[in-house]
Amino acid sequence: MENPNPAANISTPTTTSPPTVTLPAEALARVEALLAQGRRVILGIAAGPGAGKSTLAQTLQQHFSTRSQYLPMDGFHLANRELERLGLRHCKGAPQTFDSAGYVHLLQRIRAQQAGDTVYAPDFDRTLEESIAGSISVHADKPLVITEGNYLLMDEGPWAGVRALLDEAWYLDLDPGVRHTRLLERHMRYGRSEQAARDWIASTDEPNAVRINATQHRADWVLPSF
Repeated sequence: MENPNPAANISTPTTTSPPTVTLPAEALARVEALLAQGRRVILGIAAGPGAGKSTLAQTLQQHFSTRSQYLPMDGFHLANRELERLGLRHCKGAPQTFDSAGYVHLLQRIRAQQAGDTVYAPDFDRTLEESIAGSISVHADKPLVITEGNYLLMDEGPWAGVRALLDEAWYLDLDPGVRHTRLLERHMRYGRSEQAARDWIASTDEPNAVRINATQHRADWVLPSF
């Protein structure tokens, strides 16, 4: 196993450290196969809200810390004031509440990145509930970029451009009851009452999860749980 500490020249996204977990052997083998290509490669991990995408992605990045970088899709949330202007604040997290074209453009830049270049990306701060520009620095000397998010496999609008930019795509398929429990705990941890959290899950998270689940056939590999 490689050094578990992220390389010093990689900016750390504003996320909590992933819990201690055991990576599936097939996941490690698939990453090694990607790295064996000897070039910049992008691994995408998609799943519904609360499935553990960020935990899996960050754990993989730590395992392959000298050769990989972590890039969450959530940095492309539209700002709250823009969502309010568009009348979309009530459904924050739905596909139309992200700068999907901006995310596609970032992946294109990362694929074309040259030695010595630094590409800056936004990250999402759950405490502020806002994206922070320029929070993540992606460096050309780390061949593997691990990105994760809900809509990586969608084939609608600008999201349709993501799949072709991924060298491999995984879908994390977690039991809906477990996902629901994780979401409830997350929303309450960041300030919602239990009832408000349940209402948000029912009105926003679960409808999104249904749409996301319908995209899993576009993945190269479906993990049953993590």
